[in-house]
Amino acid sequence: MRVGILTGGGDCPGLNAVIRGIVRKGEQTFGDELLGFHDGWRGVMDGDFELLSVEQLRGTLPRGGTILGTSRIQPFMYDDGVDRVRATMAEHEVDAIIAIGGEGTLSCSRELFRLGLPIVGVPKTIDNDIGLTERTFGFDTAVHIATEAIDRLHTTAESHNRVMVVEVMGRHVGHIATWAGIAGGATMTLIPEEPFDIAEVCETLARRHQKGRYASIVVVAEGAKPKEGTLEIRPDEFDEYGHIRLGGIGNLVRSEIERRTGFETRVTILGHVQRGGSPTAYDRVLSTWFGVAAIDAVHDEAWGQMVALQANRVVRVDLADAVKELKYVNPQLWDVAQQFFA
Repeated sequence: MRVGILTGGGDCPGLNAVIRGIVRKGEQTFGDELLGFHDGWRGVMDGDFELLSVEQLRGTLPRGGTILGTSRIQPFMYDDGVDRVRATMAEHEVDAIIAIGGEGTLSCSRELFRLGLPIVGVPKTIDNDIGLTERTFGFDTAVHIATEAIDRLHTTAESHNRVMVVEVMGRHVGHIATWAGIAGGATMTLIPEEPFDIAEVCETLARRHQKGRYASIVVVAEGAKPKEGTLEIRPDEFDEYGHIRLGGIGNLVRSEIERRTGFETRVTILGHVQRGGSPTAYDRVLSTWFGVAAIDAVHDEAWGQMVALQANRVVRVDLADAVKELKYVNPQLWDVAQQFFA
């Protein structure tokens, strides 16, 4: 078979390990020819690709980012986008496409499958918010990076008796913030699922610092929002793809804490540092597992399916079900996190 591979959406540690897994089993077990499309669906529409081989993928397992490049461009942004995808697949005799991406890429893949294209999905997002899979690769790496940053901030906060606000990624869900907050011993964690009252946050910090010389760490997911009427925030801004531009809630929380409590407060916004660098051992294994499972799904003609981790097994689920709704923070885990607030 001739199988196309693409990586769409934001980059993520572990992408190259997925590609490597697909190519390794595709070439050596099935005798496939693997085509790597550049910059996500843009490469498919434009017929921009390179042939991939086991030899070419050597050394990519620990490498961050994606060797194929990525973008948020999708065929449905163009009147002739779907026709261009069909034309590329016909011209280059592509039998199937493995789409590696998050909510946007997989939703696009679902619609293309409904139009008759042979597609298999692989879930990718450091936010860990794709439904029907217990983990997405890149999440573990992001949590490790955030936790290490929190560990480092503890010592400087303690030296100056400061409050440190740490903004981490998490557009619609607070998985990274919750896990890193627990692992890093945060004083409080603010997540999108639970709107916060800044007055309550400040009161909690004030009670804590009244007990003596304390330093506090407040972890804030970039998508966290205050309860309605408790704090004025700027109107939502959108990028060219219709996504809300996030980032900056940490600065707002910092300024309000300092204004309301008088405590010296600093903010650290980790941003894209969480996306970069080498994946953890866990993410390398999960990515490789997903890659091998994806090429197996292609040869089983499991079109419209996505590989997923459930009960420590890699299974197949319908793309339509996987992207139906986001996966939010487990309420039991959130209860654990709250036991350590303040």
